[in-house]
Amino acid sequence: MPLRNKLNYMGNETFASEGSWYFVGIGGVSMSALARILQSKNLSVRGCDDAESKFTKDLRAHGISVTIGSDDEIHEQNVVYTGALDESDKRIAGAKEAGKRLFTRARLLGSVAEEYPFVLSVAGCHGKTSTSSMLAHIYYRNDRAFTCHIGGEDALLGNCHIGGEETFVTEACEFKRSFLSLHSTVGVILNTDRDHTDCYSNDEEVFAAYRTFAAQSEKVVVNAEERARKIPHALSFGLRTGDVRAEKLRSDGERYAFTVREGDTATVRVRLNVTGKFQVLNALAAYAAARLAGFTAEEIKRGLESFRGVKRRFETVGTLRGAPVICDYAHHPREITAVLESAHKICDGTLRLVFQPHTYTRTHAFMDEFVKTLSRVKHPVLYKTFSARETFFFEGSAAALAARIPDAIYVQSPEQLKNRLIKTVEKDDIVLVLGAGDIYSIARSIVD
Repeated sequence: MPLRNKLNYMGNETFASEGSWYFVGIGGVSMSALARILQSKNLSVRGCDDAESKFTKDLRAHGISVTIGSDDEIHEQNVVYTGALDESDKRIAGAKEAGKRLFTRARLLGSVAEEYPFVLSVAGCHGKTSTSSMLAHIYYRNDRAFTCHIGGEDALLGNCHIGGEETFVTEACEFKRSFLSLHSTVGVILNTDRDHTDCYSNDEEVFAAYRTFAAQSEKVVVNAEERARKIPHALSFGLRTGDVRAEKLRSDGERYAFTVREGDTATVRVRLNVTGKFQVLNALAAYAAARLAGFTAEEIKRGLESFRGVKRRFETVGTLRGAPVICDYAHHPREITAVLESAHKICDGTLRLVFQPHTYTRTHAFMDEFVKTLSRVKHPVLYKTFSARETFFFEGSAAALAARIPDAIYVQSPEQLKNRLIKTVEKDDIVLVLGAGDIYSIARSIVD
């Protein structure tokens, strides 16, 4: 059944024949990609967002109407909203009362994926965006038709690429068990760490969700150096163990080259053009998934070496007093540890860390881990918490975290942050700005 018909007639109710769609929060990186994909299927799409952004401007450039603020009335029959909202939101509640058909972003993504005969989905608390982008590059550089949905901005492809009806590459997010809407041909599990503490009460619940995600995939790729190895799989990957491994690692300014070994056979030598040892694991995961998708080792090498990174993933956004300012999305203790390791290795002076916690529940749940990780840096600067969907909770705030780190500095405005850095930064230093909230735009606003 064509996508127009399939989306119009899901479930027991029918949609309006025109198949019109309205996105609440259309300016988000994932939502805007989905809006573009629906538009490519000749469906009518428009939406709203709370603030102007690069993505709202891009959508308008592609002919999709975007309102800043709420529309007085939603005329479309189908309404999509992000996982950060629920049916108590006045726009969602109003649409429900008016008899509209409501879709979460996850449900829509699952429905879109079902249109493609071959689906590659990448799950895990860390590395989804980079690994999905690597897979997209493998297809792109080898002239294979594909469509992709990326939860970030690839340096070349952006947050989506529309180029085929056979293969769909997407991230599979564990937030609110969103990834259980996906049924994949190849499902990748990078790790099974607990991150969304507002959705999962313990590690066992997280692992159970990943097991279900795997059970809904025809073939599964897992991290052999993590408990995901206990999940039935077709291939595993790892730096030291697994079906697909890296050997003879060499680093040049934290950009790694390595030989891929499949079982007892060395296949190709890959030289990555992105920073960080953690990217080697992402590349091995993409390699294993691409092998299951039918690519040769040489074809995979071509794609991996063409990957130039994703915005907010160890991205240099400018300088401050001559020192490079590097931004990364890391907001989980394990991610922060990995990024700090790479940054220390390339820093000739002092590493100046700025960290913005993301949500009060996450900070409170991992307080001890955050304290241990951030204490490895001298005088870390903590910026006020990005609350996202949550209300203020002091015990999980950046101020509470800063109070537990002896030499930490707490700031709560861009002006305070810039003044603090200007007083301390020297040209041989690196300013490392971490967090998944608005700290990225703040960092870009204070560079020279």
